[in-house]
Amino acid sequence: MKSLNWLLYQVHRWVGVVLGLFMFFWFFTGLVIMYSTPTTQNRSQQLAHAETLAPEVGWLSLGEAWDRSAEQRKTAEPKPKAAARAEAQSSKGKDGDAALSIADARLVRSAGEPVWLVEDSRGQRFALSALDGSLRKTTPDQALKIAENWFNADGRGVIKAGFLKTVEKPIILRNQDALSPFHRIAVGDGGEMLISSRTGEVLHVSSRLDRAFYWAGNWLHLLKPLESIGLGKIRNDAQLWLGLSATLATLTGLIIGWLRWRPGFGGKPTYSQGRTQPYREFWFKWHFWSGLIGGIVVLSWALSGFLDTNPGKIFSTANPNRQEMNRYLGSQLPEAMRLWQPVLPVLLALAVDDADIVELGWRQLGGDAVLLAHTRDGQRLPQTLPGALPQFNPASLVAAVQRVAGNAEVETQTVLNEYDSYYYPRHHQSVVEKPLPVLLVQLADEAGTRFYLDPQDGRLLSRVDRSGRVLRWLYSGLHHWDFGWIYHRPIWDVWMLIWVSFGLVLGGSSLVVGWRLLKKTFAPKKRAIRRTPRGVGKLEPEIPPH
Repeated sequence: MKSLNWLLYQVHRWVGVVLGLFMFFWFFTGLVIMYSTPTTQNRSQQLAHAETLAPEVGWLSLGEAWDRSAEQRKTAEPKPKAAARAEAQSSKGKDGDAALSIADARLVRSAGEPVWLVEDSRGQRFALSALDGSLRKTTPDQALKIAENWFNADGRGVIKAGFLKTVEKPIILRNQDALSPFHRIAVGDGGEMLISSRTGEVLHVSSRLDRAFYWAGNWLHLLKPLESIGLGKIRNDAQLWLGLSATLATLTGLIIGWLRWRPGFGGKPTYSQGRTQPYREFWFKWHFWSGLIGGIVVLSWALSGFLDTNPGKIFSTANPNRQEMNRYLGSQLPEAMRLWQPVLPVLLALAVDDADIVELGWRQLGGDAVLLAHTRDGQRLPQTLPGALPQFNPASLVAAVQRVAGNAEVETQTVLNEYDSYYYPRHHQSVVEKPLPVLLVQLADEAGTRFYLDPQDGRLLSRVDRSGRVLRWLYSGLHHWDFGWIYHRPIWDVWMLIWVSFGLVLGGSSLVVGWRLLKKTFAPKKRAIRRTPRGVGKLEPEIPPH
C-alpha cells in the first residue's frame, strides 16, 4: 500500500511538472477558440457574398462544357495514384468517362464571367467556362475582382484590394487540397482573403483581429507549430501522448485531492486550525481547491482530447471514402443534367418569384436529377423542367444507401423534422449547413450504421455507426458540452467560462508549484556547518553532555 501511495504521488508530481505549461496554454487557447470567428467561409457566407447569376442566352450546357474541356482537363489533372486510377477505370461506362465522372455541378458567376464549377468522381475540382467550355484558371487580376465583388455584395461599397502572393497549402485552411493553389489578397485595412486559383471560390476571409484569435487559439491548441517546422507527421502522436499524460496527471490529482480532503463531517478530525485541506501556502491551496472542484471537468477535457486522436484506431472513420461516394451517387448521369441550357433571366425570375439567384446547381442520384436555384439568403428553390424532379423521393435515397451498404439490409427509415443528438448544427452554423428535414436510414448491420440524407438535394450529410456514436459522447459531448439545455446560449457560455476559469487557475498554480519543486530538487545542496564550543578543536567531534 505504501509503494502504491508513493507511485500515485510521484506520477502526479512529475507528470504535472512536465505538463503544467501545456495545461495552462491549452485552457487559455481553448478560451480563445470559444470566441473566435471561423475564418473559413461556410456555405451560407459564400452564398451571401456571391455575384448575382443572371443567366444569358447562349451559355453552354454542362455536357457541352465538359466535353469541350476534355483535353485541357487531362493535362491539368495531377497524375493519379494506382488505386485512384483503378477506381476511375472501374467507374467508366461504354462511352468512357466523359459523361460519367461528374459528381457535382454548379453554375455561378465568377469575376463577372459564367462558369460551371464541377467535381469529378475522383474528387478533382474544375472551373469550366459557360461561354466556350475552356478550363478556366483564376488569375490574380480576376481574384482582385472577386474580392471587390465579395464586399460589394454586403453593401460595404468599393474596397481597396491588392494581390500579395499565391500559396500552395496555407496553414489556416484545412482539407482544401483539391482547390489549391490559393491567391492571397489584401483587402481594406489589414483584411485578407484566400481565393482558389482552380475555381475562383473564396475560402478564407479575415481581419487582423480574426487572425490574431486564430494564431492564439486554433493554431496553438492543435499544435499546428509542428507543421510549420516540418513535423506535421508527428502532430497527432504528440497530441495523443500529451492528452494521455494530461489524463493521468488529472486523474492522480483527483485521487490525491479526495484522499487528503478532510471536511470534518460527522465529527471526524480536520487539519490544524479547522482547515479541511493540508496546505497553508497560497498557491498550494489554490491548486488543491481548483483541482478538487474543477478536476472532474478538467479530466473530461483531457480524456476527450486524448480520445479524439483515435488511439489504436479504435473508432471507425465517419466520412465515406471516394469509392463509397461514387457508389452512392451511381454511375448513370441523367440526360437532363447533361443537356439543360441556362434560361433567360426573366424566365428564371418567374420560376423563383424574383428572388436574387446566385447559383444553379445540379444533383443526381442513380439516374434521377434535381436542379436547384440557390438564393443569396440560402434558400433552395427547385426548378421544374423535363427530366428533373423537385426533390429526391425516399426510394431513390434508400437505393443510394443500399449501394453503399452492400448486403446489409435497411431496417428503418424516418423523416426527421428536428435535430437529434447525432445530427445538429454547431455554433456559427445555420440551416444552410445543416438542413431540415432529413431522412434517417438505419441499417440492420452489426455496426448499427445510420445515414442522414438530404431529400432536397440528395446529399449524404452524415454516416455514423455505433463506434461513432460512442465517440460523439466521449469526445464532442465531454469536450464541447454540445447537448441538451447546456448547449443553448448564454447557458453554454456561463457553463464553459466557469470551468475554464478553474482550469486556468489549476494550470497557473501547477506552474508555480512545479517550478518550486524543480528548484528544491535540483538546487545544489548546502553543507550544514556545525558550531563547536570554544576551546574545542574544529576537527574534534562535539561531545554530547552526560
